[in-house]
Amino acid sequence: MRRSRFAVFVSSILLAAGTALTGATAAQASPQAAATGYVALGDSYSSGVGAGSYIGSSGDCDRSTKAYPYLWAAAHSPSTFDFTACSGARTGDVLANQLGPLSSATGLVSITIGGNDAGFSDVMTTCVLQSDSSCLSRINTAKAYVDSTLPGQLDKVYSAISAKAPNARVVVLGYPRFYRLGTTCVGLSDSKRKAINDAADYLDTAINKAAANHGFAFGDVRTTFTGHEICSGSSWLHSLNLLSIGESYHPTAAGQSGGYLPVLTGAV
Repeated sequence: MRRSRFAVFVSSILLAAGTALTGATAAQASPQAAATGYVALGDSYSSGVGAGSYIGSSGDCDRSTKAYPYLWAAAHSPSTFDFTACSGARTGDVLANQLGPLSSATGLVSITIGGNDAGFSDVMTTCVLQSDSSCLSRINTAKAYVDSTLPGQLDKVYSAISAKAPNARVVVLGYPRFYRLGTTCVGLSDSKRKAINDAADYLDTAINKAAANHGFAFGDVRTTFTGHEICSGSSWLHSLNLLSIGESYHPTAAGQSGGYLPVLTGAV
């Protein structure tokens, strides 16, 4: 999710001559959330990397007008809208750089965070370039981090949100599974694809638990992305994209509008 890591990733891919991978009706928003301020926090899955139509002033944060926070704000006209989500963000970046707009007037906060902390880019680099055993080993390292360290990091972020925006409805959104299994698909082996999906489930479970501990809603996007994974034939996720490496393994515009937006709207 961080561009600098993907720059290393694409160099490795080219040197290795890597092959490209193949790749409910929403509830009405609550009057409270729509009438008061909305602050969108998080990483590239919230900023909209992969959706295109990036806002020039957002720089390397790559905030998109097709990202789910922007789409929700356009549909519901909150009194204020602050879009501070940023590509590559980790929990520490949210704490240091994104919480400024929060206040007692904030009625809604959304966030995706934790994937970069757990080593998203390193996992995908290892799984694309190396063996099945190396891929599974790197995933196990990520899972160990999710067990030992991530809950404490999420707790710091969620506590800070509650302190700065005590009246807000907070919706913590998760991450989709990447791959449709049981199909013929060029690229990663079946064991790698299954392990990556299992890792997404593992991460979502930890995020859901941490959110529940703070009384926050968890928005599970795995259901809306079902049937739209890589290898599905109708993917809402970019596979490896050598022409725009930073967009690899991120939601498309359809993934933002069809996968993330309904989940946020239904959770508000």
